[in-house]
Amino acid sequence: MIDIAMWDAPEPLSITDEQRRTLQAWIAARNTPQKVVFRSRIVLMAAADSSNRFIAREMATSRPTVILWRNRFVRGGPTALTEDAPGRGRKPQVTAAKVKQIVDATLQTTPRAATHWSVRTMAKTQGISPATVQRIWDANGLQPHRTRTFKLSKDKRFVEKLTDVVGLYLNPPDKALIMCVDEKSQIQALDRTQPGLPMKKGRCGTMTHDYKRNGTTTLFAALNVLEGTVIGECMPRHRHQEYLKFLRKLDRETRSGIDLHVIVDNYGTHKHDRVTAWLTKHRRFQMHYTPTSSSWLNLVERWFRELSEKRIRRGSFTSVEDLKFAINEYLEENNKHPKPFLWSASVEKILAKVNRCKGILETYH
Repeated sequence: MIDIAMWDAPEPLSITDEQRRTLQAWIAARNTPQKVVFRSRIVLMAAADSSNRFIAREMATSRPTVILWRNRFVRGGPTALTEDAPGRGRKPQVTAAKVKQIVDATLQTTPRAATHWSVRTMAKTQGISPATVQRIWDANGLQPHRTRTFKLSKDKRFVEKLTDVVGLYLNPPDKALIMCVDEKSQIQALDRTQPGLPMKKGRCGTMTHDYKRNGTTTLFAALNVLEGTVIGECMPRHRHQEYLKFLRKLDRETRSGIDLHVIVDNYGTHKHDRVTAWLTKHRRFQMHYTPTSSSWLNLVERWFRELSEKRIRRGSFTSVEDLKFAINEYLEENNKHPKPFLWSASVEKILAKVNRCKGILETYH
């Protein structure tokens, strides 16, 4: 109810220093709703002993509106300026039923002659604006344009191998080194057909979409899990002969007298007869094989991604030797300032996630 006595001769509005600072901060902030800024200005002008008529004229509003927000402030302080009366404010233009319909359509259907929905195709189908579709997708965590790859292992000894490898990460043995070993094969020495344009304000760096192939190399690498250092060597091929050569390199360049627990995948060269015979004679090498289709268990794959993103993908190489020089340079710099990758997922968490994926696959297929 509006106090009639306040129309022409209002009493001075009492306001504390803390309340004044709050209102001033709201007015100065860029993300404060304009309606709150408007109400805060009314209250500050009233606190300066301005008349309702003067405030209404300055704020381009009516005297009843000025009196309303003076009274609201007296009863509830600054918080009252942020609240609207029940039933007031802009009504939602999209009903809850419509939102559910759009979410269900996004999750359970696809548009004609396409693999996934876009905001425009969904907006046209549902009869709403693309901006509204985007807001609904954002609120429900939906991104139809994005996908992520996965593959569940069918290894019959999956749990056993998983437990073995994760156990090494979380509870490493004493007086031993854990090495994650793999090869990054067919690294291409690509040379762009034209020089790229440098980055500048308002524009990212550019590079041509086409390139010239100048050959390939294979990088054999062993990541020291404890230190983050990497032993690596580029070779022309990735047969068992090259793999044996790299194992000998590991034997020479690691401290003698301690066991090497080597984590590798199930690639054929890793289990070749000659490799097996060599390992039999070198007992310090204790091999731990990841389950099939589980390369994510080998931490050296994470290091390979760093190498690709930081040194190879955007590089331009005129020859294989040029590419090998860049890789060796990255290896050297990595070993000067090594940063180990820390494994944190337990066997139980991994198995729970795998079982959820299996349950979803069985439901949809």
